[in-house]
Amino acid sequence: MTDDQSSIDPRPKSWIDKIAQVFSDEPTDTKSLLELIRNAEQDQVLDADALSIIEGALQVSSMQVRDIMIPRSQVITVPAKLAANEIIELVTKASHSRFPVIGDNVDNVMGILLAKDLLPLALSPSTDKFNIKDIIRPATFVPESKRLNVLLREFRETRQHMAIVIDEYGSVCGAVTIEDVLEQIVGEIEDEYDVDDDSYIKKFDEDNYIVKALTPVDEFNEYFETNFSDQEFTTVGGLVLQQFGHIPERGETINIGPFLITILNADSRQIKLVKVTSSLVSGRK
Repeated sequence: MTDDQSSIDPRPKSWIDKIAQVFSDEPTDTKSLLELIRNAEQDQVLDADALSIIEGALQVSSMQVRDIMIPRSQVITVPAKLAANEIIELVTKASHSRFPVIGDNVDNVMGILLAKDLLPLALSPSTDKFNIKDIIRPATFVPESKRLNVLLREFRETRQHMAIVIDEYGSVCGAVTIEDVLEQIVGEIEDEYDVDDDSYIKKFDEDNYIVKALTPVDEFNEYFETNFSDQEFTTVGGLVLQQFGHIPERGETINIGPFLITILNADSRQIKLVKVTSSLVSGRK
């Protein structure tokens, strides 16, 4: 074997190796890094799915928990005072796997109930000695300003799948799950319960709403009592994209009707999440 032959690596190159090949200049910021990666996709160095995941991972580092959390008003909680049969009925109807357990009010979170921990209770002929405090897990609390990449790392380290979100005053303002974070990287994760999921639109505060780009225009119209046409585009993402005239980046804003639309999450192919702001929608739902 010659020296030239021994220098040839026979192993197939990974897509990371291929990306490294197209970097003629070292990127100096996220924007230039994204540009290089998108050029790599255009040159077929990596496929569109890989590009989307890389873009999602980069955007997660600049997003905060408040951007994706489930608002307090939509969090399904389990009051600790409920009887065993009432808890089983509530959990069965909700079809979720984790529930914050509360005391006198939502701000008094005692822990997290895992639906699977109710199996012995459901099979037990007697529930006289049941005490929910015996089966709940410790709750994790995070500020709404925490960056998503930091939260994801903490989820992995602690093996927690849900965190309670608190505001600057220590009050509960929502909840966030590891699935919510991963969806910002890999896209929507559908399960058997997502078909009937009506959480396209989440109220953040009196004037701000978090809206998935996949929200049907007719559902948006019904919620906000507007009359945007769905003849050309059937989703909010398509409507917003038409107004921009290009794929917007995170943080870009545009006025559409009575609303100020802010892009919360988007990749090179589509808009994923937007914030809708307007004093005209105060008090809605």
